[in-house]
Amino acid sequence: MTVATAPARPLRIGPIDLDVPVVLAPMAGITNTAFRRLCREYGAGLYVSEMITSRALVERNETTMRLIRHHESETPRSIQLYGVDPKTIAEAVRIIVAEDHADHIDLNFGCPVPKVTRKGGGAALPWKSKLFADIVDQAVKAAGDIPLTVKMRKGIDRDHLTFLDAGRAAEDAGAAAVALHARTASEFYSGHADWNAIGELKLAVTSIPVLGNGDIWSADDAVRMMAETDCDGVVVGRGCLGRPWLFGELANAFGGEGKTVDATLGFVSDAFRRHAELLVEFFEDEDRGCRDVRKHVSWYFKGYPVGGDIRTGLATASSLAEIDELLGRLDRSAPYPGADAEGQRGRAGHPKKTALPEKWLESRELASSASEMMRGAEIENSGG
Repeated sequence: MTVATAPARPLRIGPIDLDVPVVLAPMAGITNTAFRRLCREYGAGLYVSEMITSRALVERNETTMRLIRHHESETPRSIQLYGVDPKTIAEAVRIIVAEDHADHIDLNFGCPVPKVTRKGGGAALPWKSKLFADIVDQAVKAAGDIPLTVKMRKGIDRDHLTFLDAGRAAEDAGAAAVALHARTASEFYSGHADWNAIGELKLAVTSIPVLGNGDIWSADDAVRMMAETDCDGVVVGRGCLGRPWLFGELANAFGGEGKTVDATLGFVSDAFRRHAELLVEFFEDEDRGCRDVRKHVSWYFKGYPVGGDIRTGLATASSLAEIDELLGRLDRSAPYPGADAEGQRGRAGHPKKTALPEKWLESRELASSASEMMRGAEIENSGG
């Protein structure tokens, strides 16, 4: 594979210096400690946790407390928080800081899932501009010396865009950086990301880094996004599904040190096996770890000559020994299949009207009657 390169361009987020301007996007059920460690083995970057619900953290939900743990090899440590109440989010931030759980905190304002937006959370929340500003302001103050960043979407739909106002508000509140997934909530993950919006945000927010997210399927895409938008870094989500070595390619493309990638079937098999091993360690349960890696099978082996019987076996295996036996049947010398292994990964969904609270779009101010309703946006468990 030939990868475009760009001049070395480190990224600074508050006191954190990154050798390459690359961030792993939080993904529910994906970016646990095991996956973060695996990606980090290929190249440098900032590797963010699964989304953590602030209320669940404050209430010390058992699942949540497990998800905020980092392996000793992870540095800098990054946690993404989600919430709708300034006081609850600030308290969650204080817990993270006081108990030394992270070196970086990100706030999620980009979730397009209906069960969240219909309660006014996620990508719906920046429409209420004062509430958004209050959340970021209180979170930044609670974070102290820990850099706090904001991730958001363009807005609810093309008629209700919020990203420029929200970006400036986050900058004014003291956020260390802002990241834009260049789609609206109504687009979900469909179509093509609007990279022009990233360039617009870069022009509007001038004192802190602006990061771009959306349709980065390869290192070439990342280099092109930064060249076209002048953004300060990239946030990689679905493009690394089944391709943790993408972070090695990204590191090399941006002048850093990444693991050399020759994506033969043997190389991919080794990565899959390592992923399974790390999941077993994370869950402290071989059966559960092997069950969790099943969802990654189609992503890892996309385009490769892997028969249906082996794919089915890997998608039902419950031990590392079973996985080893199945991988041992593969032709490790089979070369990278090119276009068949590239392109979009994960579910794109379809454009649809965003589920919102009643009369949500009538005003950018939050009605007092809506405050209690919004508490329902904070689901009890973290991770999605």
